[in-house]
Amino acid sequence: MTQEEQALADDKMRAEVASSHAETRPIGVNALLAPLLAAVAVTGLAAALVKLF
Repeated sequence: MTQEEQALADDKMRAEVASSHAETRPIGVNALLAPLLAAVAVTGLAAALVKLF
């Protein structure tokens, strides 16, 4: 494998890693944010019901 071929292979690998990272980052954020927002909503609902009755 020549230096040019190696450089091309390295660039392709870096692009694939960057693409994979870009795809999985929102999954990580959603995995944390969704349960947090659900807990806030349930807590707010419970507080509203307690105040109502």
